[in-house]
Amino acid sequence: MTISVWRYSHLALAVSSFVLLTLASVTGIILAFQPVTEKVQPYRTANLDTVTLAQVLPVLRKTYPEISELSVDVNQFVQIKGSDANGEKLLAYVDPLTGKILGTPKPADEFFQWVTALHRSLFIHETGRFFIGLTAFLLLLIVISGTMLIIQRQRGIKRFFTKIARDNFAQYYHVVLGRLSLIPIFIIALSGTYLSLARFNLIDSTKASTKVDFDAIRTGPAKNAADFAVFKQTKLSAVESIEFPFSEDVEDYYTITLKTGELAINQVTGNVLSEVKYPKAVMFTNLSLDLHTGRANMVWAIILAVASANILFFIYSGFSITWKRLSNRTKNKFKAEESKYIILVGSENGNTFAFAQAIYQQLLKKGEKSHITQLNDYKLFPKAEHLIVMTATYGLGDPPTNAAKFKSLLQKYPQQQQVKYSVVGFGSHAYPDFCKYAFEVEQLLLEQPWAQALTDIHTVNDRSPEEFTLWAEAWAQQADVQLTSLQLQTNNTRLESLTVVDTTSATRADGTFTINLKARRGLKIRSGDLLAIYPENDHRERLYSIGMVNGNIRLSVRLQPNGIGSGFLHRLKAGEKIRAKVVNNQHFHFPATAGNVVMIANGTGIAPFVGMVDQNKAKVPCYLYCGFREQVSYAAHQELLEDAKANGRLHGLEIAFSREGEKQYVSDLVQRDGAMIAEILEHVGVIMICGSLAMQKDVLELLDAICHEKNGKGISHYRSHGQILTDCY
Repeated sequence: MTISVWRYSHLALAVSSFVLLTLASVTGIILAFQPVTEKVQPYRTANLDTVTLAQVLPVLRKTYPEISELSVDVNQFVQIKGSDANGEKLLAYVDPLTGKILGTPKPADEFFQWVTALHRSLFIHETGRFFIGLTAFLLLLIVISGTMLIIQRQRGIKRFFTKIARDNFAQYYHVVLGRLSLIPIFIIALSGTYLSLARFNLIDSTKASTKVDFDAIRTGPAKNAADFAVFKQTKLSAVESIEFPFSEDVEDYYTITLKTGELAINQVTGNVLSEVKYPKAVMFTNLSLDLHTGRANMVWAIILAVASANILFFIYSGFSITWKRLSNRTKNKFKAEESKYIILVGSENGNTFAFAQAIYQQLLKKGEKSHITQLNDYKLFPKAEHLIVMTATYGLGDPPTNAAKFKSLLQKYPQQQQVKYSVVGFGSHAYPDFCKYAFEVEQLLLEQPWAQALTDIHTVNDRSPEEFTLWAEAWAQQADVQLTSLQLQTNNTRLESLTVVDTTSATRADGTFTINLKARRGLKIRSGDLLAIYPENDHRERLYSIGMVNGNIRLSVRLQPNGIGSGFLHRLKAGEKIRAKVVNNQHFHFPATAGNVVMIANGTGIAPFVGMVDQNKAKVPCYLYCGFREQVSYAAHQELLEDAKANGRLHGLEIAFSREGEKQYVSDLVQRDGAMIAEILEHVGVIMICGSLAMQKDVLELLDAICHEKNGKGISHYRSHGQILTDCY
């Protein structure tokens, strides 16, 4: 809800002000070059902050007896007015220490004057000034709302300047440049707002003038101007202008306008006849002018020009982001009430819709009634057989705006029939709570009696097409749907030739068997990767988890009745060759840094863990919990695992048999050792789960309850931090 407020405020402010903001930014860029052109002129006096009036005024009055006024502008140009020795009008830039004329002031550039008038008032006087002032204020609000959105996006102030996940060009640079130009744009907006308030007298910045009591003016003792105490104390850098005495009459005096006030000085004695201090508002107004125009510093003027250019980019990129978000909305061919496939999307920026639409379009081409919508539109789907949830995460692990209502809607509308679901999370490993909301959605669905997981939850890092394709392949295989036009990796990836080393026979009661395959030397394979096979020239893939044992690929397979893939593998003989593809399953590799690893499997899910244990040369503390139907199913792995335990590559080995002895399931073992597993999680250990989705559901529900009780955190916390790795089917 908070995200929505800031986002829609940000958008509304941008929409309401973009015309005037564009105009102000363009003219601002141009005007930023005015100080630059002025400051390159050779009239500047260095070290004004060390030069006193006692050094300057006697010299200038002696050199130019008819001098009437001296002024110091923001460029540190010292200008004098008066008459020269010939009685001619004198107006020149001078060196204040020598009186040497450096140049003659030129009329203000007409182009800059024209642009300035446009920038300040749109040529419509006070009405235009009001609109420009309002635009500055709106810009200030845009900066504030944009800052809040960046904090939400980066998940905290401390991570404000950390890496930004790149969604697309407009999104990425909208945030990057927003952070870099945040301070100058904030200053532009704040100073512009302040100047407008001062212009309309909403801030009192009145400059009072000195009032001299002529009856109190003393005529002596006379002093040289160079000896006046006030002249010795006043630096030229503090002066805006000086009016010289009109005559030598004692009632004519120096009027010195400082940045902080005004002084009247007796020209004979040097006494201060009157002094006025300006209100703080005057100094703030001058400071605002300096900051808003860059008139006091050439480098700052250039920064303002760049910041103004960035505002133009923000206008473009902001509307580009909004347009993309809106254009990703899909016009459905079928109503939700009549659709077999329901695709629910949670996306803050609209990027996830592109992936969802790829699946949606494929289903339509296959003649399947499908419906795509946002998570906030969840309701009863009377004909739904499949639910696909694709969602990003926003802020501190929060749901995207269009998914914020999903949790309550899920409780309100329990489906009336069994529905198979699959959850895909989109995110970036640059953020600590990677895909946290997707894990929460999966946890919510796990708790629904009508929901049945079709695939393990799958995450996609940085919108990786390869990772998304991996999920699409697995989902299509489980859902028995052919996604032929997704340009899956299969079509473009080189197939490897693998040689069968040996196989076992599926004569056991549960029909499992193992097969070892030899790959070419140099092929990079890790336990946990997947092997895609293409049996009997069938173009559809079959995926199997790989365990690397003694340098060979080991698969553990259950022979399915009439199973194309399992039947194909079971018929292979030693020495035969097959063509297959190794799929990098990055998210299910043995953790490189975890202190402790707990591996939980049932049935053929033991395959990758056998390989990981065999390769655990570093003897990282790891514990294996396995569930089988019978002792004979475990026999194929028993010798290797017990040797590993004896050699320190496996610290704990716990086996459950559901049809023999105590008739336990692996979840019973997890329940028994729950306190230890919760402690391992709390100390940044990793839990890996491989096997059936039903087992995964039971174990996750169990761990969720245990972690709530022992650690005060739900299992989704550990999943989003990469401490729960699953590869179930």
